Parts: sequence; structure tokens; C-alpha cells
Amino acid sequence: MGILERNDTNGVARLKMNAPERLNALSDEMLAALQTEFDALSNDQSIRAVILSGEGKAFCAGHDLKQMTAGRQSEDGGKAYFQDLFARCAKMMLSIQSLPQPVIAQVHGIATAAGCQLVATCDLAIAAEGTRFGVNGVNIGLFCSTPMVALSRNIPRKRAFEMLTTGEFITAERAAELGLINRAVPEKVLEQETMALAELLAAKLGSAVKVGKQAFYKQLDMSIEQAYAYTGEVMAQNMMHRDTEEGISAFIEKRSPNWDQ
Repeated sequence: MGILERNDTNGVARLKMNAPERLNALSDEMLAALQTEFDALSNDQSIRAVILSGEGKAFCAGHDLKQMTAGRQSEDGGKAYFQDLFARCAKMMLSIQSLPQPVIAQVHGIATAAGCQLVATCDLAIAAEGTRFGVNGVNIGLFCSTPMVALSRNIPRKRAFEMLTTGEFITAERAAELGLINRAVPEKVLEQETMALAELLAAKLGSAVKVGKQAFYKQLDMSIEQAYAYTGEVMAQNMMHRDTEEGISAFIEKRSPNWDQ
């Protein structure tokens, strides 16, 4: 078995980080494996939804600190390595939101630092009750600046800053209240609940979800006037699709749509 496992079922790609002895840390190898799979998924029209999970007792404990320590051994004290590391991590995170398919984080155990960033970056997240979330780098003198980008775009500003500066964990229930995850469920049904959501998304018209996901993230950075102008054009283009016309006709005629995609 490799460091990242993939299993496809009914239009859903299940990716499982498989380095439990390192709490599925985002090592150089894990980042590379995730990037490779996300690049492949971006062109895979057979996949309509993606689930990302972790093997063992944790979802993801963030960057591999032992590997980062080794990176310091270069002549410049590791600066070039660290710049490259965080650039590769950012590229991988951005790839998630660039995918045409919705990505669901299936979270258990802990999601800390860049692991919490990974949860915040995914389009949706379901966590097991008892899961803990944190951006704890400040506790070891390393402020979680890159995880802060995704976190502060998911939860209220003051709550994000509190997490970043105290280094304290929050519960799955609190994460749901703040909007970091969609919901917390009993651990025994975590996989079942996540798969049910993925299959629900996979049953939608893939081309419409692709257009909608792209528009969702793009309009967030616009003024409200720009957002309405942009999304109005997106919807007009969406209406031109043959499958959209079929979906509307099927709804009016009270039948199941016969979609090409």
C-alpha cells in the first residue's frame, strides 16, 4: 500500500492518507501524492465527488516537523526549502478548490495546523464526535500563518484569531457551530454519513456542479455588484447547456432527467 490510497465507487473517489505512524503528516511525499491525485481527478469525468480521509488515529497532524527540522541543515538555514515547502502546500490546497468535483473531508481524531487547513480548504467536511481541531503552531513558536488563510475564510475573524494565538483545540461540535465543518456525527457512522453525502452530490449534473463550484469561490472575492453581474452571466451560460434544458423539462414533466453527463 502506498502513502495515499484511492478507491472509486459509484462516481465517488475515496482518497485515504496512509501514514498513520506519522499521523498522516503533510510530508514532502504526502504533498506530492495528493498533488498527483488531484491533478488526475481534475480531468476525470467519471468522478463526481471526492472524499479525503486519514488512516489510523488521526486525520492529519499538519506538516512533518522532523522533515522540516532536517530541512534546516542547508547553508541558508533551510529558508529556500521552507519557501518551496509552503509553496507546494499552497498549490495542493488551491488544487482542491480548483477541482470540478466537490471535495469532502472525512475527519476523525485530530486535525491540527496544516491538517486543520486541509479541512478548511475542502468544500465540505464531516467529523466524528470527539475530533479536535487546532492551529497550534504558536505553542512551539511557529505561528500558523498559512493555515490561517483557509481558517479565516471559514470561521468568524475573532474566533480564528483566538485559535491562532492561544493554540487551543476546539471540539467537533464547536467546529460545526463556527462553520469549520458541516456537522459532527457519531464515529461509528462517520464513513456512512460521508459516503451518503458524496453519493448525493455525485447524483447531480456534473457540469452544473463544476460551473457552480468555480463561480462560488470566484464571487466571494467580488463586490456584491460585481458578484451579481458575474453570476448572472454564469447562470445564462448554464441555461444554454442541453442537460440543463433536459433537467428543467424533466422537473416540469415530473420525470427523472436523461442527462448526457
